[in-house]
Amino acid sequence: MVLLGIESTAHTASVGIVDDTARVLSIASDMYRPVAGGIHPREAANHHVDLLPELVTRALETAKVSPREIEGVAFAQGPGLGPCLRAGATVARTLALLWDRPLVPVNHCVAHVEIARVLSGLDDPILLYASGGNTQVIVYGGGRYRVLGETLDVGIGNFLDKLWIALGGTFPGGPALEAEAKKGTELHPLPYSVHGMDVAFSGMLTATIALSGDGVPRPDLAYSVESTAYGMLVEITERALAHRRRTDVVLGGGVACNERLRSMVREMVEGRGGRSYAPPKSLCVDNGAMIAWAGHLALRAGRSVPVEESAVLPRQRTDLVPTPWRTELPA
Repeated sequence: MVLLGIESTAHTASVGIVDDTARVLSIASDMYRPVAGGIHPREAANHHVDLLPELVTRALETAKVSPREIEGVAFAQGPGLGPCLRAGATVARTLALLWDRPLVPVNHCVAHVEIARVLSGLDDPILLYASGGNTQVIVYGGGRYRVLGETLDVGIGNFLDKLWIALGGTFPGGPALEAEAKKGTELHPLPYSVHGMDVAFSGMLTATIALSGDGVPRPDLAYSVESTAYGMLVEITERALAHRRRTDVVLGGGVACNERLRSMVREMVEGRGGRSYAPPKSLCVDNGAMIAWAGHLALRAGRSVPVEESAVLPRQRTDLVPTPWRTELPA
């Protein structure tokens, strides 16, 4: 079975093709980059509308498959920016009708979970999902994925983007801030906002901007932010391991590309006698292959929808999506 998946939740338009062993046959992606400031949903959606047809063609050519070999078309139904989601869904509906193939809605967060889980070989890990719009600690239980803890304000990726722009940089902020942090040497105290299993970043944003105004060098600010923010994420992940009596952790989401976060999680998990896994960076960032793989799991469990029932759900939560493949079929 070969599935095509379309990702369009935020800044990235991506088309991926996978087979039924989770082998990635192709990924074709293009990121919307605003001239200044953060993401403008309508401009990003226009970018996706312009690029997705070309990305579909490129993905098929790279995978060396024809439309008649595609057995289903999956798309990110939510969560995400409404205009961007609608752009991807429209292309997916068109392909499903044109090729007469099942249309499979996929939760973006669950897609991050499932691609990390299958690649790691870890059957039932805790997932630390750290991305632009989402920051969650997730575990499977009772037919769906459960959110044990999450951000109370903004996703960590959005926080990093906002901070970097405020410090004079441009979107996206995460990779640039990581490079700057590697040059930092002095740790400055910042608000450490952990509330049980939840975290918050707005206080750290305000405090870091204030330190910048006081003349603290940008590398030291970046170093301090990474130390504090990722320390918060490691703490709630370790608490989840303890509460759920688990040993293993997988990472997902664009911020999981950060080498320092990966090493901090790895050190914590190995200290507890467990294992950690982070997918290749091309599969941590938003991509169509993870949508295709989650679509494969859903379709194999009998889940698809007619076009008239394929509305996007910008606020769709991870813990409201049934995952019958976990209960009815072996992963």
